[in-house]
Amino acid sequence: MRAQTPARRAIIAGSTALVLGVLSAAPAAQAAPTHRTPAHGSLVLVGGGLKDDNTQVYGEIIRRAGGAEARIGVITAASVPASQDPDAGDPELCSNSECNGAYYAGLFKRHGAADAQWVPIDLDHISNADSDTVVRQIDSMTGFFFGGGDQYRYITTLLHGDRHTDSKVLAAIRRKLAHGAVVSGSSAGAQIASGRDMVSGGESYEGLRDGSSPGYFEDPTRLGYIPEGGFGFLRSGLIDTHTGAYGREGRALRLAADTHHDRVYALEENTALVVDNPGTTGEQLSVLGPNGVAVLDLRHARARTDASGWSLRGARYNYLTNGDRYTARTWRVSAAPGKTPATAEDTTAVPANTDVFYSAANPDGTPYSFRTTARALATRTQRSVTATTYETQPQYAVTLTKGHGFVALTDTSASARTLIGLEVGISPR
Repeated sequence: MRAQTPARRAIIAGSTALVLGVLSAAPAAQAAPTHRTPAHGSLVLVGGGLKDDNTQVYGEIIRRAGGAEARIGVITAASVPASQDPDAGDPELCSNSECNGAYYAGLFKRHGAADAQWVPIDLDHISNADSDTVVRQIDSMTGFFFGGGDQYRYITTLLHGDRHTDSKVLAAIRRKLAHGAVVSGSSAGAQIASGRDMVSGGESYEGLRDGSSPGYFEDPTRLGYIPEGGFGFLRSGLIDTHTGAYGREGRALRLAADTHHDRVYALEENTALVVDNPGTTGEQLSVLGPNGVAVLDLRHARARTDASGWSLRGARYNYLTNGDRYTARTWRVSAAPGKTPATAEDTTAVPANTDVFYSAANPDGTPYSFRTTARALATRTQRSVTATTYETQPQYAVTLTKGHGFVALTDTSASARTLIGLEVGISPR
């Protein structure tokens, strides 16, 4: 997408872009956030990199918003405002909130929505978040889409500062969700759906080595999080995005362990996690798109830190793909119809992996490195494999094991795609 094409690990949608001039290095002590009432609408959360021609995902958002009568409100406050975009006057080069809002609105119309409108809120128009006129615009919509950029800009523009309470516009969106509307987003627009301890930036290796810290940091490698969280639309687990594309499995596991979460929804690019009845005992999730969603299960994980560094054992990696379903309350994965158990018949060794978290420092690294090794193990007769980080001092070993209850499932392509119950251990060496 034109608005999200910077180099890898640079200032991108959903990563650690700086919010110039308006953000502090760490949040101040907060009052209790706005009460989060259960929502009975639905969420469509994309892990970033949503392609213009992804008819599956755009079509699902529109279908849930009313089909041919869908009216989509596009919120792009995570983008820089026009005042910070040197190309604001050039429609071919611009990449600011208004420009990106018009871009997404056009995409939704081309995919069949009756109407799609930019909601005029960004760092140049923060006061609009409490405008009755904008609230009326929100009330006329049947669905919403939050674009990418930096999720902390959403906190700055749609929540009331240290109080972390809803603006009028966010309260209106929350009401619409509770009455059946769909709320969707990509990259930062998916991250902001998080409850407490929303990730604010960081890389896997530095996260494993140094741990996480509350706040928002200029160092893009430092693993940071916002204790008060995002908008709280999805609270049954942490959310991370661009997971395999940027090797974020390590940071997701470290943040979850540090903040005592037992589940992470690790979203892949161009693929959606669809959530029905979010925030209720009937919360149901499903996957839609060409990649997948990793559900990281830390219920039985144990972390420790000693003289050699931080380690984790007992985590489980479930990788869900198109059509698979997941019940949050019971932790149950239900494979899509037509997927069958794969037989591990390959007796050759899993290829060595010396960059399991696709380090930004490795010019020869490849995306989806962790997933590639996990799937390779699933097709082979060996029981476990150990991969390592590119960085050393310390180097981390990541061991994947086919323990009790592990199953791999194939689809019509006959490749192992869905993985359930793969054990994960991380240790320094």
